[in-house]
Amino acid sequence: MKAINRIILDKAVSEVELIPKLTHHLVNSGGKRLRPMLAIASSKLCGYDGPKHVPTAAAIEFMHTATLLHDDVVDESDTRRGRKTARLIWGNQTTVLVGDFLLGQAFRMLVEVGSLPVLRILSNAAATIAEGEVMQLAAAKNTATTEDAYLEIIDAKTAALFAAAAEVGGAIAERPADEQAALRSYGRNLGLAFQLVDDALDYSGDSTSLGKSVGDDFREGKITLPVILSFRRGTSRDREFWNRTIVSGELGDGDLEHAIGLMRQHKTIDSTLERARSYGAIAHDALEIFPPSREKSAMQDVIGFCISRAH
Repeated sequence: MKAINRIILDKAVSEVELIPKLTHHLVNSGGKRLRPMLAIASSKLCGYDGPKHVPTAAAIEFMHTATLLHDDVVDESDTRRGRKTARLIWGNQTTVLVGDFLLGQAFRMLVEVGSLPVLRILSNAAATIAEGEVMQLAAAKNTATTEDAYLEIIDAKTAALFAAAAEVGGAIAERPADEQAALRSYGRNLGLAFQLVDDALDYSGDSTSLGKSVGDDFREGKITLPVILSFRRGTSRDREFWNRTIVSGELGDGDLEHAIGLMRQHKTIDSTLERARSYGAIAHDALEIFPPSREKSAMQDVIGFCISRAH
């Protein structure tokens, strides 16, 4: 991970002063580095002992950082990991363009790695993530969004990069197709679990540990699984509340507390976490074709961390 961080700082260099300044603001803000860690762990799980997994993992973190910058602009977010977002400091235009720079750097690094299968996996992921963002925009403030439609969005928007990060380890090690498919399944289901826990934490977490305000999704009118289930399970009066707050964006004092109260009443946060645990179990089983190893244990432990975390 130290080697990855060195590459990240090295590749964030540009003669355009704002680029390294803005990149360092986000890179140094305490992210979990889960995706590059998955790339390293899956490579080692597959017995790889060459040098290609490190720059590949760094490229994955650049891709992730770019999506965060773009996300904050699309969502009009003010905080990220407890700090002001880049868009709030430097503006939307600069933030989007620096995100584009990071994506370009990521693919430069992947070309240097020289593995066509890895390039294919991560370029497919980049396109899928963009599709997921557009799908989320189309579903924004739409209380008619079904659970299936929402899962399709987060599968593209979040799980695709988790899946790619895990799969590239098998690709770099040139493992058989069934092992690469198992790693892809592990990453995808871990990503789904991760996002669903994020959804639940926005209504049940602690602001200090979350790194953002509880209820940010609610204030931004985001359709997430707790909202979808609460809308479905509620009374007609409850649905009027969700239409007023989420669709019309008419928020008043006490509305967030009322929303959380409805979720507790209908057990929708519990249901969201239950679904996350189900995806976690699928991820756990996906790795069972691999023999016991330190990397396998670590990758299975990550599932527990993602589901039980408070941030």
